[in-house]
Amino acid sequence: MKYLIILFSAFLLVACKKEKETVSGSNSADSLHITKDSASVKPSSGNILVGTIPFPKEIKECSCYFAVSKADFENERYIYADDAGKTAYMMLDGKRLALNLISSSDMEVDELLTKEIENDDYKISVKGKKIKGEEALLFEGTLTIEKPDGTTFTTPIYGECGC
Repeated sequence: MKYLIILFSAFLLVACKKEKETVSGSNSADSLHITKDSASVKPSSGNILVGTIPFPKEIKECSCYFAVSKADFENERYIYADDAGKTAYMMLDGKRLALNLISSSDMEVDELLTKEIENDDYKISVKGKKIKGEEALLFEGTLTIEKPDGTTFTTPIYGECGC
């Protein structure tokens, strides 16, 4: 009986340690995907890491959200989301940021979408053209990020705006 308790305790110790390693290893891969240099994302110069984000829980109604491609958009791998009003959300250089929108075009009236976002570390410009308009408006365009040191990152975007 004594050996059975020792054997069972050793089994639990090994099983718990292995589960902890598995959970911590997969957690970092699932919670953050950093896009570095792929066929659809090409930094024009410098090094600005743009990561994917889940759809922000802070956004309750109208929103715009974009991925780098239609496939990423369909797989909910967004690089940008905003509340179609005052706050934009992105993962830049490993940090999830909530940024203030400076200006945004009226998507119901315009065929073109423009958004300007700026803080002390980044100046972000979103430009798109409406490709489909039903309940939600689909857009294709570009997202450009600039740092004060002159580092620039430009990527194509695909996504939608709607309520």
